[in-house]
Amino acid sequence: MKNVAIFASGSGTNAQAIIKYLNKGSIGRVIYVLCNKNDAYVLERAKKYNVPTYVFNRNEFHNTYNIRDLLVKNKIDLIVLAGFLWLVPQYLISSFPDRIINIHPALLPKYGGKGMYGMIVHDTVLRNKEKESGITIHFVDEHYDEGNIIFQAKCKVEQKDTPESLAEKIHALEYKHFPRIVEEVLENQNNK
Repeated sequence: MKNVAIFASGSGTNAQAIIKYLNKGSIGRVIYVLCNKNDAYVLERAKKYNVPTYVFNRNEFHNTYNIRDLLVKNKIDLIVLAGFLWLVPQYLISSFPDRIINIHPALLPKYGGKGMYGMIVHDTVLRNKEKESGITIHFVDEHYDEGNIIFQAKCKVEQKDTPESLAEKIHALEYKHFPRIVEEVLENQNNK
């Protein structure tokens, strides 16, 4: 059984979708949720599924090895960023090469990078009159949203769309595909 840790900063809908999906008998289990905000709703969602949580601050994340040590101690095979907004430090990337994945609410390489998240992305997509948007699941490297792409799914952007309606389409793609792709990445680890 593979061990998965999820990093999240917000409400945790993707984290919950992954926990539920993997709990149905997959090759992996979410055994930790780590968060950089002590009031984020993802912590409540994790408790509902009896998944231990750990809250950390910027100094601990960037200037100590506490997070890495916790992940190593718990034999984490895959780290999933699900709405986690901080750049992952090099020491963590080096400790888990090709074992950290992220989801982005746009079709990278467009609309990625520092500060491009959530409604900011959707608003920018609409202002640029794009015909389509979607999600990108990718490996994490030392830059925002530049790691190798694992999977993309698209949706149509219509003239009547608002940032909120586009967000709904993107969330639907996330919930449909992200848990399955997490499982596929775990399976591919078995084949290496």
